[in-house]
Amino acid sequence: GVVRPPATPGRHDRGWYTGVTPRAAAWGGCLGGRAGGLSAAPAVSRSTMIGFPCLRASGKFFACVDRRTGSMVVKLPELRVTELVATGAGVPFAPNGKVFREWIAFPVPDDEEWPALLDEAKAFASA
Repeated sequence: GVVRPPATPGRHDRGWYTGVTPRAAAWGGCLGGRAGGLSAAPAVSRSTMIGFPCLRASGKFFACVDRRTGSMVVKLPELRVTELVATGAGVPFAPNGKVFREWIAFPVPDDEEWPALLDEAKAFASA
């Protein structure tokens, strides 16, 4: 499976890897590669969210790469985010200083954990 780009080229596919740090671009490629397993669901597509390369499920954002830090960022229930931050597994996602309660950043790549987190985020966004 392949992550499907938007049906019509346009604003959602521009900037997938433009204007990002080399580290974020590399990790963005990793995020896209990890999302390949998610593409069994035809509703997964690439897009941008506040200028960050992201993935959508049925039009809803569920994962992105912070272009400034290269962190993988996923959308999870607020209680799950609180739990993961408390254990040190991730850090609050706060672009421009505002904390997004249902988003968590993972600054260190983890090939064992990230695929499960992406699946969890997709399921949450799709619910």
